[in-house]
Amino acid sequence: MKKTILAATRVATGLLLASTLLAASPAMADGKRETIAAAFANPIPNIPGKSIIAAVVTYPPGGTSPAHHHAKSAFITAYVLSGAIRSQVDDGEAKVFKAGESWSEAPGAHHTVSENASKTEPASLLAIFVVDTTDTELTTFDKHAH
Repeated sequence: MKKTILAATRVATGLLLASTLLAASPAMADGKRETIAAAFANPIPNIPGKSIIAAVVTYPPGGTSPAHHHAKSAFITAYVLSGAIRSQVDDGEAKVFKAGESWSEAPGAHHTVSENASKTEPASLLAIFVVDTTDTELTTFDKHAH
């Protein structure tokens, strides 16, 4: 019974991740938006009420994400898989992270810049969320972001 509930929770969380991340992305006419693919979603058995969720974010050359917030409970670590990503969180300095480098975002952080640092090469990152299992929206784009 416990395994069935865990399996159902994983499936539901994975589907929620995919639908939340993909549906929340507003379209851009220039085709320079990121694509987001669910990687995994699992409840954390020794931390009741928390889940670990990951997504691969891929940017085309010159691609960007609008400014956004993540779920208020979300602690996030981003790990650059390929290329170089320019990122700015809150009022911090915009920095370029290359493949093999990472950064973290505290719960409630405002991710003001997230983009491919190259105009000619693609880039990708793995975004890992530790989040309340009950959170339904993982990413909320700023109202003025289009």
